[in-house]
Order: sequence, then structure tokens, then C-alpha cells
Amino acid sequence: MQLFPVLVTGGTLFFPLIALFLVLLSMTVQDSICLRVSYIEAQLHIHMQAILGVAFHFIGGFASGSFYVPFRRVRGWAWESYWIVGGFASWLLVPFLAAYLTVPNFLKIIQAADPNTLFWTYFLGVLWGVGGLTFGLGLRYLGISLGQTVMLGLSAAFGALMPPLYRDIVSSNSGETLTGMLGATGGQVVLLGILVCLVGIVISGKAGMMKENDMTAEQKQTGIKEFNLSKGITVAVISGILSACFNYAIEAGKPMAEMAVQMGSNPLFQNNVAFVVILWGGLTTNFIWCMLLNIKNRTFSDYTNKETPLASNYLFSALAGTTWYMQFFFYGMGESKLGNGASSWILHMAFIILISNVWGILLGEWRGVHRRTFATIISGIAVIILSVTIVGFGNSL
Repeated sequence: MQLFPVLVTGGTLFFPLIALFLVLLSMTVQDSICLRVSYIEAQLHIHMQAILGVAFHFIGGFASGSFYVPFRRVRGWAWESYWIVGGFASWLLVPFLAAYLTVPNFLKIIQAADPNTLFWTYFLGVLWGVGGLTFGLGLRYLGISLGQTVMLGLSAAFGALMPPLYRDIVSSNSGETLTGMLGATGGQVVLLGILVCLVGIVISGKAGMMKENDMTAEQKQTGIKEFNLSKGITVAVISGILSACFNYAIEAGKPMAEMAVQMGSNPLFQNNVAFVVILWGGLTTNFIWCMLLNIKNRTFSDYTNKETPLASNYLFSALAGTTWYMQFFFYGMGESKLGNGASSWILHMAFIILISNVWGILLGEWRGVHRRTFATIISGIAVIILSVTIVGFGNSL
């Protein structure tokens, strides 16, 4: 565990460098396509957009799969205290900063938006906030590896397939439809990739169940201090379904993103203005719940308790929150390349599951299990990697 602070700090420091490189690369590609006229060059552009989209989703998935790790360094605080401190960073401060830096006049865009657009973007953010709240509880009771796999598996299925199905039902031409995907080779390959990803998620979930049977109560507590399978599965189901509302909220906030582009913003960052409103909804839900828990558990003193490492607790909580927001930032960039269809959401979920399982292995959550159990989780990860490759290929067709 001596390596832990280095991994957390080093990984966080790499985000701006990787982001700068990919943003510059993406801008170079965008500028160069204006001069390309040949069919081969046009095809190269399509493939490059797919590669960049997958790369952005990987960084976002890495951020989401890693965000809970800094929380493990918080000492002497109740869950609700460090969760809301991290929440102020991820749902309020960092989104405003990101929008300010990337979307000129973003507040004017929000003010000029249709009230109906604002309501649904915010309301779906509130529902997603419930999913995010129970997401934290799911990780608390199940651990990073099993918790992320179960919750994100459900979120992947609902978030990837419901928007295209909805567009079919209401006859909307605003984006990818399920019938359109079924009728095109690229769409069929993407759907195959989604199916493979869900198979990988099922395998990973099976590994979690095998782990439950392999480990003694003492071993479970060593890796996860508050391990509770029944509580964890209950909140995980709620979280997985409601977490998909974030994808719906992006769809609801599309008019603001389009307005940002019309006003001269780089399309790469168009979703950052919508994220501000969506995350207001998430903050509302989590703030109310955490304050109620502070009152019930009498933990308001956590924020000023000098017997705890206050500076360290605030730092690691804010680091966790900032890391969590980075998933949205890079999801928006990936979505600008691939579109807010099934492929973007499933790639995002798949990368989160991959990274969270790697963290779970590194942090000892699978220590003490049988070889067959460990081989099962590795197989699940391998199948998810395969699904990412298939989805990326489908987007290039």
C-alpha cells in the first residue's frame, strides 16, 4: 500500500497532460478535414473520429472507475460527510470552472434556454442524483469491483438502448434510432458489441457471487470494511437503473449544447454547458440526503473535528470529486465524436467496469479467493475488452 498515494496522485496529474494531447490531436484532425477531398482521406477521417471517441471514453472511464480510491484515504469521517464534500467539487465547483474555460457565455446560454429544456435536464439530473447517491452506498457495501460491475451493468443496458428506442417510439430524428441501427452494418456491429459487453458484465457478476462463497467474513472485512451483500445488491439495482438517467439528461440538454456551438464554442466541449444543469440536479439530491444523515448520525462535527486530519480529508474528498467529474468532461468529448447513441454509453460503462475491476484487484478485494474465481473475473474483463473493440469497429463502418 506504500504505492497507493503515488498511484492516486500520479494518475490524477496525468489527466491534464493526456487531455491536452488528445484535445490538440482532435483539433488538428478537425482542421485538416477541411482540406481533404479524396474518398480515402474521408474514410481516414471517419476512422480517426472513432479512435478519438474511444480514447476520450477510456479516459472518462478511467476517471469514474478510479474516483472512489481517494475516499479510502479519508480518516475519521462518516460516509455522508466525505461524500458531500466530494460532491461540491464534482457537481458544483469543477463543472462551473470547466464550462467557464470551454464554453464562452455559458450562463447566458442557460438563461436563454427554453424552460422545458431546463426542467427536464435538471429533473433527470435529480433522478440521476438518486442513482449516484445509491452508487456510493453500493460501493460502500459491495466494494469497488463487484459494486461497479453490478450497478454499471444495469446502467449500461438501460442507458445504451432506451434512448434509441425512445426516438423510434416518438419518431424523433434528433439522433440514433434502434431501427436505424438494425438496418445498417455499423449499427448491427455496435449492437453485437453491446451484447458482448453485457455477457462480460454477467461473467464479472458471477465472479462476484463466487467470491462471496469463497471468502470468510474476516477476509471480506479486510478488503471491504462494511461488506453487506443484501444491502449492496438492493441499492445497486436502484442505482444501476437511475444512473442511466444521466444519458437521458444529456439528450434533454441537447438544445443548450447546440446553442453553444452556434455561438462559436468548440463542438468538442458543447456538452459542458448541459453538464452544469444536470449536475445541479445531482447536487440537490445528494445534498438533501447527506444533510439528513448528518443530522440523524450527529456527524456535522466531522467538518471541523481537529482530531481528524482535516486538511487531508478535504483534499482527498475534493480529489475524488474532481476525478468523478472528469468522467463527464471526457464523456462529453467522446460523445461529440461518436454521438450520444448506444455506442458512447456502452463504451463509457465498459471502461468504468474495466478500470474498477483492476482497482479492486490492486486493492486486495479479490485476495483469498479460489483460482477459478479469479480466473472468472479475468475472463469477464477480457470479454468487456473485446466488446469495446467491437463497438469501436462498428463506429468506424
